[in-house]
Amino acid sequence: MENLPLNKVFTLIEPGPVVLVTTRDGRRDNVMTITWTMVLDFSASFAITTGPWNYSYGALKKNKECVIAIPTVDMLDIAVGIGTCSGREEDKFEKFGLTRAKAKHVRAPLIEQCLANIECRVADIIEPYNIIVLQGVAAWIDSDRKEKRLLHAIGDGTFVVDGRNFDRKEMMQSKLPDGV
Repeated sequence: MENLPLNKVFTLIEPGPVVLVTTRDGRRDNVMTITWTMVLDFSASFAITTGPWNYSYGALKKNKECVIAIPTVDMLDIAVGIGTCSGREEDKFEKFGLTRAKAKHVRAPLIEQCLANIECRVADIIEPYNIIVLQGVAAWIDSDRKEKRLLHAIGDGTFVVDGRNFDRKEMMQSKLPDGV
């Protein structure tokens, strides 16, 4: 083993997948890329990390709702592009050719190009850590979409793509919730 600087340890356990989070501030829609995501339990509870440096943060605090849109590997450059510009200056939906779809329970739009979209309400904001806890209220998936591999950020500008699946459902059955 060799020493790894502490400022790089997050690259070992960077969660995933990369998601796009849409918001509506009352006047217009915005979308941001988030690489720090976490599932909180077997329900539709999630956490993301963002803060005042992101334009969408104000809409999240004010309106307490968003959509988590899940892009696939074919959207890598779009996800990176969204994350490297600001909604303060431009309409990212227009710039990246994203198609809005009306959500059922929140004002933020779904993104049609994504594999899945989860409509969420903000359950809590843990400000000292810039953690936003979200509760899913509806979810949509494009099961006909050919590309289904998700992106995972390493945190240093590189990404990993989902690969081979290993089925251990039978072995884990006693630990899985009903219906999974």
